[in-house]
Amino acid sequence: MNSVSMDIVSAIGFGAELARLRQMIAEWIETTDGSMQEMLRWQFVEGSKYFRPLTIFACHRARFGGEIPDALIERAVVLEMMHNVSLIIDDILDQSPTRRGRATLHTKFGLLPALMASGYIAAEGYRMSAERPYDVALFSELLKRLGVAECVRWGSRRKPGGYEDWRSLAQEDTGSMFEVCAAIATSDDRMRLFGRLLGMLYHGCDDVADVKGLTSLGGGGEDDLRDGILTLPAALAIQDDAKVRGLFCADEPSPDDLVVMAGAMSERLPQAEDKLDELAAEAKWQAELHAADPSGLYALVDHTRELSRR
Repeated sequence: MNSVSMDIVSAIGFGAELARLRQMIAEWIETTDGSMQEMLRWQFVEGSKYFRPLTIFACHRARFGGEIPDALIERAVVLEMMHNVSLIIDDILDQSPTRRGRATLHTKFGLLPALMASGYIAAEGYRMSAERPYDVALFSELLKRLGVAECVRWGSRRKPGGYEDWRSLAQEDTGSMFEVCAAIATSDDRMRLFGRLLGMLYHGCDDVADVKGLTSLGGGGEDDLRDGILTLPAALAIQDDAKVRGLFCADEPSPDDLVVMAGAMSERLPQAEDKLDELAAEAKWQAELHAADPSGLYALVDHTRELSRR
């Protein structure tokens, strides 16, 4: 695990559970078709933060207390599989050569093998969930929402949008994954809104970190700027400045235009940080409402919030 994950684990625990999760993933890979194993080891074994399984474990303990059962760790494995399906496809779509300092799957093994691996992982996830209809419904919902979110995000490139537009995108693009984490943890919908807000907070911290030139979360601020992606700082900049809005909507912004836009987004960072503080407060309020012991969820929110400040 990287230092970010280690910080969170030291604050809320679950080191043993994450070790068990990694073991389960390794054991699963050994059962897969031999032609897939090298790719799956590359995708899963190195560099994962396991932030989403941590969210599952934290939500479960906050509601019910006690130890994390193996059955829930198995369900978290499948969630991590579905997450990696989305990562592989995102990397292909964004033409990303690396993720967290390592070659992306399609860069290392080729486009067709990476696409086939993503389908293989999804199929395996459904096979492993076959006796859990609730999970099958959740994962179906998740993949559909992620697919729609990616199409909406792609279709909204270089189009003007404000903070509320960003919230709508963030709650589907990242919030949906964390919603499903919360639902898996409790097997009901009570903590879904907490999960959504946590995911939106994570998404927004990623956006802000990119503008600051940080890479700890795996994003790419320069690519987003060039492609006209509505990040949190971009939304705040273009809703307030007609000139920046015009540059953002241009089909082929010049290098000078990119510099102007980057400067405008940097100027909006304090406002973006305020919005992230608001999201963190909303998430904590949901934890207060629905958790018997929200202290672990508070710590999870606080550590997520710090990701934009590293």
